[in-house]
Amino acid sequence: MHNSNFITTPFGRRSMTLGMLSDQYDARDIEPGKSVDKWKLFRALCEARSVFGISDRALAVLNALLSFYPENALSEENGLVVFPSNAQLSLRAHGIAPATLRRHLAALVAAGLLIRKDSPNGKRYARRDRKGEIDEAFGFSVASLIARADEIFAHAARIVADRQRLRVTKERLSICRRDIAKLIEIALQEQAPGDWMMIQKTFQSILAAIPRAPHVGDLSGVLDELEMLRDEILIRLEKQLETQKQSATESQTERHIQNTDLKNILESEPASRAQPARGATQDDTVDACDRQESSHHLPIPTGNVYRVAIAQRPSNPSVQPLKSFPLDLVIQACPEVVSYGHAGKVESWRDLMTAAIVIRTMLGISPSAYQDACNVMGPENAATVIACMLQRAEHINSAGGYLRNLTRRAQCGEFAIGPMLMALARSHRLPGRNAA
Repeated sequence: MHNSNFITTPFGRRSMTLGMLSDQYDARDIEPGKSVDKWKLFRALCEARSVFGISDRALAVLNALLSFYPENALSEENGLVVFPSNAQLSLRAHGIAPATLRRHLAALVAAGLLIRKDSPNGKRYARRDRKGEIDEAFGFSVASLIARADEIFAHAARIVADRQRLRVTKERLSICRRDIAKLIEIALQEQAPGDWMMIQKTFQSILAAIPRAPHVGDLSGVLDELEMLRDEILIRLEKQLETQKQSATESQTERHIQNTDLKNILESEPASRAQPARGATQDDTVDACDRQESSHHLPIPTGNVYRVAIAQRPSNPSVQPLKSFPLDLVIQACPEVVSYGHAGKVESWRDLMTAAIVIRTMLGISPSAYQDACNVMGPENAATVIACMLQRAEHINSAGGYLRNLTRRAQCGEFAIGPMLMALARSHRLPGRNAA
């Protein structure tokens, strides 16, 4: 093999192009002593074939052509021209048809990977000197492969990196999709506050924007949106966990205070021990509380535990205390409150007040607003109001503001529980009850 550094034109009807001329000029600028492993270069070209616009069949032809190069290293010292016949190339290319072979050879030349060095009659052959060495060869020059080796390796490395990044992005996207789907399912099961159906629709709309054959850029934007959505969901669920922990702490504190208060009432009124828990009226409890108010005060905890105190009567002596109603009437007018009682039952005022704490947290009423209501109305009446608010929750926009307004009206003597209970009782088609 021999390298003749001159510009050559194609044989016959094949036309010469400026691109072919440019490739031949570039091939003349090979660095002295430069050599490239032909199979490493071929594998890199397989990775970067989309950049050069060649097909897998064209690569199969190039692979067959490189197999005729006698050395593994492509270099000027080893010669640059290979000259197999179309019949030999077809055999090494797994019996490819002659017309297909010529088409793919032309594609390799057009891509600037091969240079035609045609003989006067268009045949491929080599002329040897007296020593048996090749003096002149006509066929295909691989000089462009050597000249563009660095470019080919760079494109291959970039494509491999992009493919790796695409794989990692797809993995992260799959995990993020799984996380969001599971978290929304948890939120719906636990009935966490928030428009979770709208969040689910947003999630589905983001997924619908993913194309069938996505690129890294397409998936990166989708992944950013999904990660933001997942962060928002986690923030909401974290608040739900904090609310549940706070509710559990307040429930334990309230139960302890109610037990202490009831013990003092029973000690001061022995006759009340014989009365059954179910059916006891609120007036009995309120009277006992009134007798204990002057002598019994609970300690006020500090830290993160909200202040709890025994219900106080209105400071204005001209304001009459709220009338209380039998527990049975409260349960019949507000049947939904039973679901929040201990073991799904409300059999005493203590059960109702415990359920009211859970309902207060669910409705988003602050501890201070509920405590003010207990101080003004009394704990039993406050629990009754909470039960009524639960029954009409779909008609109340701000439960906390609604309760504060009722507390203020009760403090001024402008609010009574009777009409509220009677309206709910009539809505359930129950007979009216008189105040106890």
